[in-house]
Amino acid sequence: MTNDIYGPFPGGRGGLPDQGWLETLTEGQRARYEELGTNLDVVERRIADACAAAGRPRDEVTLVVVTKTYPAEDTALLAGLGVTDVAENRDQDAAPKAEQCRNLPLDWHFVGQLQTNKVRSVVRYANHVHSVDRLRLVGSLSAAVLKSERPELGCLVQVALDKEHGEGAHRAGVAPEDVAELTDAIADTPGLRLDGVMTVAPLAGPLAGDPLRAFERLTEIATAVRTTHPAATMVSAGMSGDLEQAIAAGATHVRVGTAVLGVRSPLR
Repeated sequence: MTNDIYGPFPGGRGGLPDQGWLETLTEGQRARYEELGTNLDVVERRIADACAAAGRPRDEVTLVVVTKTYPAEDTALLAGLGVTDVAENRDQDAAPKAEQCRNLPLDWHFVGQLQTNKVRSVVRYANHVHSVDRLRLVGSLSAAVLKSERPELGCLVQVALDKEHGEGAHRAGVAPEDVAELTDAIADTPGLRLDGVMTVAPLAGPLAGDPLRAFERLTEIATAVRTTHPAATMVSAGMSGDLEQAIAAGATHVRVGTAVLGVRSPLR
């Protein structure tokens, strides 16, 4: 795909490309564009149905498409289909992809475990980091943001629900009882903005295999956070297999990869 595809799409954020842009695609690119569009339609229907079942307006839930392991070309096609929020979990893949797509109207989310030696790179493109789980990372993010003179970085505390029951000691995320300390630290640190909380359905403990209960527990934690930090309204939960349960429990952002991009051999 030529670099021309990385230019702004007519209509701005959320706009669709005009017919002239579509005509520049090769046969293979057009087929992929149509495949992604079909998958997006299915996911959008699932989100709309889940919102209706929960008695929630559709606009309360943001779809974040997780583009990890897939090429920048797919990200550009997704933007052409109206996707505005994309996520990555490894900086070594995300940084060059974000640079290629720098002219697209995209909001970049970093959702993977973040090492402090990658922070300076991540703050160059990410608008939200969903995986803040330790005080040292808070300090590193703040220093990098202030040095870069960029706008505030949105931060979510990653909650490891299994740690509440003595499981998952080596998994990313903080135990629920440690959330308050970390949210307070983010809120009080220059260059950072506390956006909310994030979790992945636990693999161990009493909530394993029951994503609805797990996400309801996250919502309880999010509600407690908002008593002190009312602007921290993001609740990031749910993926391709459990987005309905996440929406039923109150998630504001669902992170969907496979259901949009498909199960094919990804580029590495």
